[in-house]
Amino acid sequence: MSYPAHKSDEDFMRMALAEAEKAAASDETPVGAVLVIDDKVIASAHNMRETWQDPTAHAEVLVVREASARSGTWRLQDAVLYVTLEPCLMCAGALVLARINRLVYGCRDPKAGALGSVYDVVRDGRLNHTFRITPGILETECRAVLQGFFEKLRKKEGHRSLSGSEV
Repeated sequence: MSYPAHKSDEDFMRMALAEAEKAAASDETPVGAVLVIDDKVIASAHNMRETWQDPTAHAEVLVVREASARSGTWRLQDAVLYVTLEPCLMCAGALVLARINRLVYGCRDPKAGALGSVYDVVRDGRLNHTFRITPGILETECRAVLQGFFEKLRKKEGHRSLSGSEV
């Protein structure tokens, strides 16, 4: 008897890391996201804030928009979202509103993370939806991409400290 090949959390996170690399190549903060339903990638995206000059163009928001358009519904209750960095407050709110089933993220964001680091949106009992969280998948690799990007940016621009989220 043969069984379908299922990808692991690590496999999907590697896809999100590939998206993060695309972001870095475009001088965007390297955060990548992949949305999966039934072991199939429905959408993938990376940060586009600088390119589009849009403060809402985070990888998580873009991937939810794309998945909703492709699936014909904003209710993504069967979806698992893989993202390289713990979502911010805006993105965590969008994931609650999209009613995703589970979030898998790579590394924590101690400056803006909204799923346990700074805020804990999903565990706020006043909201009408919660989802499961699996943190720390390929954490070292996800952190290295972000740290390498910010190190290169500091050298390029001569900054010792950048505003925004740094890991």
